Amino acid sequence: MPFARLATATTPTCHIGLGLAAVGRPGYINLGRDEDLGENRSAEALRARTHELLDAAYAQGVRYFDAARSYGRSEEFLADWLDANPGIDDVVIGSKWGYTYTAGWSADAETHEVKDHSLAAYDRQRAETDALLGDRLDLYQIHSVTPDSPALTDKDLHARLAQAAAGGLTIGFSTSGPAQADAIRAALAVTVDGEPLFRTVQSTYNALEASAGPALAEAHDAGLTVIVKEGMANGRLAEPHAPDALKAVAAATGLGCDAVALAWILRQPWVGVVLSGAATVPQLLSNLHAPVVDLDLDQLTRLATLKEEPRAYWERRGQLPWH
Repeated sequence: MPFARLATATTPTCHIGLGLAAVGRPGYINLGRDEDLGENRSAEALRARTHELLDAAYAQGVRYFDAARSYGRSEEFLADWLDANPGIDDVVIGSKWGYTYTAGWSADAETHEVKDHSLAAYDRQRAETDALLGDRLDLYQIHSVTPDSPALTDKDLHARLAQAAAGGLTIGFSTSGPAQADAIRAALAVTVDGEPLFRTVQSTYNALEASAGPALAEAHDAGLTVIVKEGMANGRLAEPHAPDALKAVAAATGLGCDAVALAWILRQPWVGVVLSGAATVPQLLSNLHAPVVDLDLDQLTRLATLKEEPRAYWERRGQLPWH
């Protein structure tokens, strides 16, 4: 397990990773992104921004970096950074397959990504990822598994993934949608030759959408590393969009709403890594205060009132515009 490398880390930030969804392509659904990125969304501008974030994250003790085939050119930007820093050998690199980026470097495209969990898609995208990240890739995840995903039942795909695992690659999956818990439990039951196939799970979990929590705890108990994504609910838990209850708790701690929101996640004993989706270095540095936030019982009770019904949460997420 590549995440064993993080087990001996002593920095408070070792349980925070950097996700590249917001900076690998010109369009994404995070609130406030127009202000974060400005008008220059060229590949070179976002490459430079990605490298700036990776430099800052590494300097602050972050050791897990997360990309995907559908995050525009995120794998390419990450590979360039790794090539420019050959002495960095203590990071864990993860990516995902299962969605193809189709926006043609436009924030206004009608379709930004297309889902395909077939064996043919895996073979094609695995070759594309290998061409960029090569042996630096530690973790390859199926992107956004849902209960009806053929990736849960395709025995030929399972055999191919098990072959990759036998070659040293860790195999995981991510989830999305209101039925995340069902997808997680179905994936936990997938075995090849009697052995569990998946060693990590990456799911949406935050103060607004916590329904996957019990299933993620089961995954942790089964030996999987749990990675939490969208801890900021695509910007809904950050200033100025944060609910009043979160703003009040943040004011009492003297830190940002983002740090409090991520701290709430880090309190869960089953969490291995929480992803920061920062698009600027100040956002990243604010996120990295999360491990030192101490929330008392009253504050936790107030934050518990923020939970939404899962279908309502995902319906609202689906309505967020691509900026």
